[in-house]
Amino acid sequence: MVITVKFFASVREAVGASSESMALPAGVATVGALREHLAARGEQWQQALSHPALRMACNQVMCDADTAIADGAEVAFFPPVTGG
Repeated sequence: MVITVKFFASVREAVGASSESMALPAGVATVGALREHLAARGEQWQQALSHPALRMACNQVMCDADTAIADGAEVAFFPPVTGG
């Protein structure tokens, strides 16, 4: 399966990329498993993706870690939004 992963705001700055296309490795079938897989890339990835309030979306719909990823999906990670 090939998916697109997008990174926004401080997550994008920390990992140095706004998006990437990637083939999902065996065993990575949910958004949470993808988050763990990406965090294992190194310290900057771990820090960017470990925030407990990190927001996630699959195909532009907010989701949780248990959301399944289908072929061609777009998964996005971004920090919580604050306003005022």
